[in-house]
Amino acid sequence: MGSIPFLEPSTPAGREALAAIVARPGRAVVALDFDGTLAEVVPDPERARAHPGTVPALAALAPKVASVVVVTGRPAGVAVRYGGFAGVAGLEHLVVLGHYGAERWDAVTGVVRAPAPHPGVASVRAELPGFLDRFGAWRGTWIEEKGRALAVHTRRAAEPQAAYEALRGPLAELAARHGLMLEPGRLVLELRPPGTDKGVALAEYLKEAGAESVLYAGDDLGDLPAFGAVEKLRSDGLPGLLVASDTVIAELAARADVVVDGPAGVVDLLEGLAARL
Repeated sequence: MGSIPFLEPSTPAGREALAAIVARPGRAVVALDFDGTLAEVVPDPERARAHPGTVPALAALAPKVASVVVVTGRPAGVAVRYGGFAGVAGLEHLVVLGHYGAERWDAVTGVVRAPAPHPGVASVRAELPGFLDRFGAWRGTWIEEKGRALAVHTRRAAEPQAAYEALRGPLAELAARHGLMLEPGRLVLELRPPGTDKGVALAEYLKEAGAESVLYAGDDLGDLPAFGAVEKLRSDGLPGLLVASDTVIAELAARADVVVDGPAGVVDLLEGLAARL
């Protein structure tokens, strides 16, 4: 098989998956988280943009594999804009699964498909500012409007981790009261509809695509369901390669076959794989 720069799986399952991807790239799906994987995590999520090398690396890789899919908690259209994915030669069949799979953008049509919003999101949207104020957590926290979800960031608080821990329980109760669920992340707590996660979205997409192997790269707690989905597929005989884009989430890094250094490391990995195929 030969070595691929920046892609040396540390596990037998990872090496088997890499061999399968190289042997039959036309049946392989490359699936990627956005924030922390293709884009650096920044204090203001609206300023997040894909690493400069992301689009060229994906454009070189995408024509050689069955599909490239971005699986993100962001709205699909926002990920497309912040990624710079639209209208790029080589990315004609890129798919973005937004809101953990509730939304879908296909490059071939340029259209976002999505179901009706969950009514609980509107209720929480109205209640959340006053709710945070009553808990004395307003200063330094920031609400990200995600359309079909809302996220409370504590990264700007005087004590970010303390604010995160103090809000986690109350926000879980608020979410449950409105029929939503709480999705924890790195100094962010997202209130969103239940029934969708990256694992469900990824498994359904791989089935649709007829994938015979998969590479999934992620960095945060929200990527654990996708890791679980790939592990389940591996137990069923479909080779899967798990990539952690850093070591911040210890469980993710421990379960990964490859660990790279953030979005720059992911770009190196994608470039190396494209050069090998």
